[in-house]
Amino acid sequence: MAALAMGGKDCQCRRKPRFSIGEGRGHRPLARPRLPRMRMTALSASLAAKAARATALLREATALGESALASSLSAEDMVLTDLIVASGLPISIFTLETGRLAPETIEMIGKIEAHFGIVPDIYKPDPKAVATYVADHGRDGFYEGVALRKACCGIRKVEPLKRALAGKAAWVTGQRRSQGVTRSDLAEREHDEGHGIEKFNPLADWSWDEVLAYVEARGVPINPLHARGYPSIGCDPCTRAIRPGEDPRAGRWWWEQSDSKECGLHVSPLAEAAV
Repeated sequence: MAALAMGGKDCQCRRKPRFSIGEGRGHRPLARPRLPRMRMTALSASLAAKAARATALLREATALGESALASSLSAEDMVLTDLIVASGLPISIFTLETGRLAPETIEMIGKIEAHFGIVPDIYKPDPKAVATYVADHGRDGFYEGVALRKACCGIRKVEPLKRALAGKAAWVTGQRRSQGVTRSDLAEREHDEGHGIEKFNPLADWSWDEVLAYVEARGVPINPLHARGYPSIGCDPCTRAIRPGEDPRAGRWWWEQSDSKECGLHVSPLAEAAV
Protein backbone atom coordinates (compact mmCIF):
# COMPACT_ATOMS: atom_id res chain seq x y z
CA MET A 1 0.00 0.00 0.00
CA ALA A 2 1.44 3.32 -0.97
CA ALA A 3 0.79 6.27 1.30
CA LEU A 4 -0.63 9.18 -0.62
CA ALA A 5 -0.26 12.69 0.78
CA MET A 6 -3.68 14.34 0.85
CA GLY A 7 -2.07 17.73 1.32
CA GLY A 8 -2.05 20.24 4.16
CA LYS A 9 -4.90 19.67 6.56
CA ASP A 10 -5.95 16.31 5.26
CA CYS A 11 -4.50 13.00 6.32
CA GLN A 12 -2.37 10.56 4.43
CA CYS A 13 -4.76 7.88 3.22
CA ARG A 14 -3.56 4.42 2.38
CA ARG A 15 -4.89 3.14 -0.88
CA LYS A 16 -4.10 0.46 -3.39
CA PRO A 17 -2.14 2.09 -6.25
CA ARG A 18 -4.82 1.54 -8.86
CA PHE A 19 -7.25 3.60 -6.79
CA SER A 20 -4.82 6.42 -5.94
CA ILE A 21 -6.63 9.73 -5.72
CA GLY A 22 -5.08 12.91 -4.40
CA GLU A 23 -6.60 16.19 -3.34
CA GLY A 24 -5.67 18.90 -5.81
CA ARG A 25 -4.89 16.45 -8.60
CA GLY A 26 -8.44 15.69 -9.61
CA HIS A 27 -10.04 12.34 -9.05
CA ARG A 28 -9.34 9.63 -11.57
CA PRO A 29 -12.01 7.07 -12.50
CA LEU A 30 -11.91 3.91 -10.43
CA ALA A 31 -10.21 1.04 -12.20
CA ARG A 32 -11.74 -2.42 -12.15
CA PRO A 33 -13.00 -3.03 -8.61
CA ARG A 34 -11.79 -6.01 -6.61
CA LEU A 35 -15.33 -7.40 -6.59
CA PRO A 36 -16.82 -8.67 -9.86
CA ARG A 37 -19.81 -6.84 -11.23
CA MET A 38 -22.81 -8.62 -9.76
CA ARG A 39 -26.44 -8.76 -10.67
CA MET A 40 -28.95 -7.75 -8.04
CA THR A 41 -30.49 -11.24 -8.08
CA ALA A 42 -30.64 -11.47 -4.27
CA LEU A 43 -32.94 -8.45 -4.06
CA SER A 44 -36.72 -8.44 -4.23
CA ALA A 45 -38.20 -7.20 -7.50
CA SER A 46 -39.22 -3.85 -5.98
CA LEU A 47 -35.86 -3.29 -4.32
CA ALA A 48 -33.99 -4.34 -7.45
CA ALA A 49 -35.99 -1.71 -9.35
CA LYS A 50 -35.02 0.94 -6.81
CA ALA A 51 -31.38 -0.14 -7.01
CA ALA A 52 -31.55 0.18 -10.79
CA ARG A 53 -33.06 3.66 -10.47
CA ALA A 54 -30.35 4.70 -8.01
CA THR A 55 -27.67 3.38 -10.37
CA ALA A 56 -29.21 5.34 -13.23
CA LEU A 57 -28.98 8.52 -11.15
CA LEU A 58 -25.35 7.77 -10.33
CA ARG A 59 -24.67 7.30 -14.02
CA GLU A 60 -26.42 10.61 -14.68
CA ALA A 61 -24.04 12.30 -12.25
CA THR A 62 -20.98 10.89 -14.03
CA ALA A 63 -22.27 12.22 -17.34
CA LEU A 64 -21.81 15.75 -15.98
CA GLY A 65 -18.12 15.22 -15.26
CA GLU A 66 -16.07 14.56 -12.14
CA SER A 67 -18.39 13.31 -9.42
CA ALA A 68 -17.97 12.23 -5.79
CA LEU A 69 -19.94 10.48 -3.07
CA ALA A 70 -19.84 12.29 0.27
CA SER A 71 -19.93 9.29 2.59
CA SER A 72 -20.86 9.69 6.25
CA LEU A 73 -20.06 5.96 6.56
CA SER A 74 -23.74 5.30 7.27
CA ALA A 75 -25.78 2.35 5.96
CA GLU A 76 -27.15 4.55 3.18
CA ASP A 77 -23.66 5.46 2.02
CA MET A 78 -22.63 1.81 2.13
CA VAL A 79 -25.51 1.04 -0.24
CA LEU A 80 -24.27 3.74 -2.60
CA THR A 81 -20.67 2.54 -2.31
CA ASP A 82 -21.80 -0.96 -3.26
CA LEU A 83 -23.75 0.35 -6.25
CA ILE A 84 -20.79 2.44 -7.42
CA VAL A 85 -18.28 -0.40 -7.14
CA ALA A 86 -20.58 -3.08 -8.57
CA SER A 87 -21.41 -0.85 -11.55
CA GLY A 88 -17.80 0.25 -12.10
CA LEU A 89 -18.84 3.90 -12.18
CA PRO A 90 -16.12 6.61 -12.08
CA ILE A 91 -17.35 8.20 -8.85
CA SER A 92 -14.80 8.92 -6.15
CA ILE A 93 -15.68 8.52 -2.47
CA PHE A 94 -14.67 10.75 0.42
CA THR A 95 -15.55 11.15 4.06
CA LEU A 96 -15.23 14.00 6.55
CA GLU A 97 -13.23 12.96 9.61
CA THR A 98 -14.39 15.65 12.01
CA GLY A 99 -12.19 14.63 14.90
CA ARG A 100 -15.25 13.77 17.00
CA LEU A 101 -16.54 10.62 15.26
CA ALA A 102 -17.30 7.48 17.26
CA PRO A 103 -14.70 4.69 17.10
CA GLU A 104 -17.25 2.43 15.41
CA THR A 105 -17.64 5.00 12.64
CA ILE A 106 -13.89 5.37 12.11
CA GLU A 107 -13.60 1.59 11.88
CA MET A 108 -15.91 1.64 8.86
CA ILE A 109 -13.04 3.01 6.76
CA GLY A 110 -11.11 -0.21 7.30
CA LYS A 111 -14.22 -2.27 6.61
CA ILE A 112 -14.68 -0.49 3.29
CA GLU A 113 -11.10 -1.31 2.36
CA ALA A 114 -11.51 -4.96 3.36
CA HIS A 115 -14.82 -5.40 1.51
CA PHE A 116 -14.37 -3.24 -1.58
CA GLY A 117 -10.61 -2.83 -1.88
CA ILE A 118 -10.77 0.97 -1.72
CA VAL A 119 -10.23 3.60 0.95
CA PRO A 120 -12.26 6.81 0.91
CA ASP A 121 -10.36 10.07 0.68
CA ILE A 122 -10.36 11.64 4.14
CA TYR A 123 -10.80 15.37 4.77
CA LYS A 124 -10.16 16.89 8.18
CA PRO A 125 -10.93 20.32 9.65
CA ASP A 126 -8.37 23.11 9.83
CA PRO A 127 -6.60 22.48 13.17
CA LYS A 128 -6.13 26.22 13.77
CA ALA A 129 -9.86 26.87 13.38
CA VAL A 130 -10.63 23.99 15.75
CA ALA A 131 -8.14 25.31 18.31
CA THR A 132 -9.63 28.80 18.15
CA TYR A 133 -13.16 27.47 18.65
CA VAL A 134 -12.09 25.36 21.62
CA ALA A 135 -10.20 28.28 23.18
CA ASP A 136 -13.19 30.62 22.79
CA HIS A 137 -16.08 28.27 23.59
CA GLY A 138 -14.69 25.04 25.02
CA ARG A 139 -14.43 21.66 23.31
CA ASP A 140 -18.17 21.04 23.79
CA GLY A 141 -19.37 24.61 23.35
CA PHE A 142 -21.95 23.43 20.83
CA TYR A 143 -24.26 22.41 23.69
CA GLU A 144 -24.72 26.10 24.55
CA GLY A 145 -26.91 26.98 21.58
CA VAL A 146 -27.71 26.47 17.91
CA ALA A 147 -25.36 29.23 16.77
CA LEU A 148 -22.37 27.69 18.52
CA ARG A 149 -23.33 24.22 17.31
CA LYS A 150 -23.55 25.43 13.71
CA ALA A 151 -20.23 27.20 14.12
CA CYS A 152 -18.66 23.90 15.20
CA CYS A 153 -20.27 22.08 12.25
CA GLY A 154 -19.01 24.83 9.97
CA ILE A 155 -15.42 24.22 11.06
CA ARG A 156 -15.50 20.44 11.30
CA LYS A 157 -17.77 19.62 8.35
CA VAL A 158 -18.80 22.48 6.06
CA GLU A 159 -15.34 23.90 5.33
CA PRO A 160 -13.78 20.46 4.69
CA LEU A 161 -16.71 19.67 2.39
CA LYS A 162 -15.89 22.74 0.32
CA ARG A 163 -12.36 21.45 -0.17
CA ALA A 164 -13.63 18.00 -1.05
CA LEU A 165 -16.04 19.34 -3.69
CA ALA A 166 -13.61 21.79 -5.30
CA GLY A 167 -13.48 21.11 -9.03
CA LYS A 168 -16.36 18.63 -8.99
CA ALA A 169 -19.27 18.74 -11.42
CA ALA A 170 -21.62 16.83 -9.13
CA TRP A 171 -21.81 15.23 -5.72
CA VAL A 172 -23.84 12.34 -4.34
CA THR A 173 -25.38 11.92 -0.88
CA GLY A 174 -27.23 9.19 1.00
CA GLN A 175 -30.04 11.47 2.14
CA ARG A 176 -33.58 10.07 2.30
CA ARG A 177 -36.94 11.84 2.62
CA SER A 178 -38.05 9.72 5.56
CA GLN A 179 -35.04 10.75 7.65
CA GLY A 180 -36.87 13.74 9.12
CA VAL A 181 -38.94 16.86 8.62
CA THR A 182 -36.00 18.81 7.19
CA ARG A 183 -35.72 16.30 4.30
CA SER A 184 -39.36 15.50 3.53
CA ASP A 185 -39.26 17.34 0.18
CA LEU A 186 -35.89 16.01 -0.92
CA ALA A 187 -35.44 15.72 -4.69
CA GLU A 188 -33.46 12.98 -6.41
CA ARG A 189 -31.53 15.66 -8.25
CA GLU A 190 -31.12 19.32 -7.35
CA HIS A 191 -28.80 22.21 -7.97
CA ASP A 192 -26.54 22.99 -5.04
CA GLU A 193 -26.38 26.78 -5.12
CA GLY A 194 -23.83 26.96 -2.34
CA HIS A 195 -21.25 24.93 -4.25
CA GLY A 196 -22.48 25.74 -7.74
CA ILE A 197 -22.76 22.09 -8.79
CA GLU A 198 -25.42 19.41 -9.21
CA LYS A 199 -26.35 17.26 -6.24
CA PHE A 200 -27.81 13.75 -6.45
CA ASN A 201 -29.76 11.92 -3.74
CA PRO A 202 -30.28 8.47 -5.33
CA LEU A 203 -31.90 6.98 -2.20
CA ALA A 204 -34.37 9.83 -1.70
CA ASP A 205 -37.43 7.57 -1.85
CA TRP A 206 -35.91 4.58 -0.02
CA SER A 207 -37.21 3.56 3.40
CA TRP A 208 -34.93 2.54 6.25
CA ASP A 209 -36.22 -1.03 5.93
CA GLU A 210 -35.22 -1.05 2.26
CA VAL A 211 -31.72 0.16 3.13
CA LEU A 212 -31.34 -2.65 5.66
CA ALA A 213 -32.79 -5.22 3.25
CA TYR A 214 -30.28 -4.19 0.60
CA VAL A 215 -27.19 -4.43 2.80
CA GLU A 216 -28.32 -7.78 4.18
CA ALA A 217 -29.02 -9.24 0.74
CA ARG A 218 -25.72 -7.97 -0.62
CA GLY A 219 -23.60 -8.77 2.42
CA VAL A 220 -22.48 -5.15 2.75
CA PRO A 221 -20.92 -4.18 6.12
CA ILE A 222 -22.56 -1.38 8.09
CA ASN A 223 -21.82 0.61 11.22
CA PRO A 224 -22.64 -1.52 14.31
CA LEU A 225 -24.19 1.55 15.94
CA HIS A 226 -27.19 1.11 13.65
CA ALA A 227 -28.07 -2.08 15.53
CA ARG A 228 -27.87 -0.19 18.83
CA GLY A 229 -30.62 2.29 18.01
CA TYR A 230 -28.70 4.83 15.91
CA PRO A 231 -30.44 5.17 12.51
CA SER A 232 -28.66 8.51 12.01
CA ILE A 233 -25.01 8.78 13.05
CA GLY A 234 -22.95 11.94 13.30
CA CYS A 235 -20.26 13.11 15.68
CA ASP A 236 -20.14 11.07 18.87
CA PRO A 237 -21.04 13.83 21.39
CA CYS A 238 -23.88 15.04 19.17
CA THR A 239 -25.61 11.69 18.60
CA ARG A 240 -27.63 9.41 20.86
CA ALA A 241 -29.73 6.29 20.30
CA ILE A 242 -33.40 6.97 19.65
CA ARG A 243 -36.44 5.57 21.42
CA PRO A 244 -39.11 3.48 19.65
CA GLY A 245 -41.37 5.73 17.59
CA GLU A 246 -39.01 8.71 17.59
CA ASP A 247 -38.03 10.57 14.42
CA PRO A 248 -34.96 8.92 12.81
CA ARG A 249 -32.92 12.08 13.40
CA ALA A 250 -34.17 12.66 16.95
CA GLY A 251 -30.83 11.43 18.22
CA ARG A 252 -28.91 14.14 16.37
CA TRP A 253 -28.40 17.31 18.43
CA TRP A 254 -31.17 16.04 20.72
CA TRP A 255 -31.11 19.25 22.77
CA GLU A 256 -32.41 21.27 19.80
CA GLN A 257 -35.79 21.63 18.09
CA SER A 258 -36.39 19.22 15.20
CA ASP A 259 -36.61 21.99 12.58
CA SER A 260 -32.98 23.02 13.18
CA LYS A 261 -31.36 19.61 12.87
CA GLU A 262 -29.06 20.11 9.90
CA CYS A 263 -25.33 20.71 10.13
CA GLY A 264 -25.03 22.97 7.10
CA LEU A 265 -23.88 20.37 4.59
CA HIS A 266 -27.34 20.12 3.07
CA VAL A 267 -28.75 23.62 3.60
CA SER A 268 -29.04 26.09 0.73
CA PRO A 269 -27.74 29.64 1.24
CA LEU A 270 -31.28 31.05 1.04
CA ALA A 271 -32.62 28.60 3.61
CA GLU A 272 -29.69 29.28 5.93
CA ALA A 273 -30.22 33.03 5.66
CA ALA A 274 -33.86 32.60 6.64
CA VAL A 275 -33.01 30.80 9.88
